[in-house]
Amino acid sequence: MQQIHHVSLAVTDLERAKKFYKDILCLKEMKRPNFDFPGAWFQIGEQQLHLIVYPDANTLRGSTSLSSREGHFAFRVTSYDNTLKWLREKKIEVYENPTSKSGFAQIFVSDPDGNLIELNTEQ
Repeated sequence: MQQIHHVSLAVTDLERAKKFYKDILCLKEMKRPNFDFPGAWFQIGEQQLHLIVYPDANTLRGSTSLSSREGHFAFRVTSYDNTLKWLREKKIEVYENPTSKSGFAQIFVSDPDGNLIELNTEQ
C-alpha cells in the first residue's frame, strides 16, 4: 500500500454537513462524479474526504459526544492555539488533549452527524 486515498463518511443532511466541513474545517470542495446518490467530495492535500448521504448507515453513531477512544480520523493543523480559538469563536464543542502521550497535541470535534475528527499538531 502507498497511502490513504480517501475517507468516506455517512451523513444524513448534505447541506448541513457541507456547511460544517467548508465553514468550520475550511475544506475545499472538489468536483464529484454524477453518482445516483447525493454526496460531496473535499480535497485535503493529496487525500480526499467523501461525504455520502446515507441515513440508514450502521456507522452513524447517533451521538455527537466527544471521545478520543472511538473511531475517528485526524487532520494535521498548523497551530493548536489558533485552531482552538477558531473553533471556540464558531461555538464548536471541543475535547482538548494538549499533552497527549501520543506525542501530538489533540483537539477532538464532531460533525453534525457524530463523525469524530481529531485536529492535531506536534507538541
